[in-house]
Amino acid sequence: MQALGSQALQLTFGSSLSVLNINLPNFITLGRVISVPFVFWLLITGEARAAFLLFVAAGVSDAVDGYLAKRYHWETRLGAYLDPLADKLLIVSIYIALGAREQIPLWLVIAVVSRDVAILAAVMLSWLLDHPVVIKPLLVSKLNTLAQLVLASTVLADEGFDLGLRPIRMWLAVVTAALTAASLWAYLKAWVAHMTGIGIVEDGKDYR
Repeated sequence: MQALGSQALQLTFGSSLSVLNINLPNFITLGRVISVPFVFWLLITGEARAAFLLFVAAGVSDAVDGYLAKRYHWETRLGAYLDPLADKLLIVSIYIALGAREQIPLWLVIAVVSRDVAILAAVMLSWLLDHPVVIKPLLVSKLNTLAQLVLASTVLADEGFDLGLRPIRMWLAVVTAALTAASLWAYLKAWVAHMTGIGIVEDGKDYR
């Protein structure tokens, strides 16, 4: 019975949406992208509690679309690009908004945004020079993303519910800054090795 239900769900959302080259997990991810300006607006206008709740909902949607993609074999090339893009847009917009309201240090916002811009520029340059690099996650990158998410959720919860977490926020900011610098260094080091032909992995997957 469960198998029949799974097949019916696949037919409903898998086959019918394949015409548009999009499926249910992709729609959920697009919803997360659409939530970005709303979260940003809520933070800029001081509605931290509502922003925190929307941020939590976005996190839940991230888990749901990942589960559906794996459970029903709905992984797509679009989803592979769209999912990390949605996460990055959300976290960067939150950091910019929190920085604008002086709820996290401005130098940390600059560091986080500059890191992403530098990595994107490096990848684009490799393609322009006809020496494309395939992105592969590093442990330091995963730790950096975790630190960014923990800091963002802590600040949002503290601002929304007045939890008195200022000392913890400062320590988290320091940890996030250190991991941001470490991950940028690791990526740029691997990128230079890729571009110069030093230490290239055979499958072409150099970093992140």
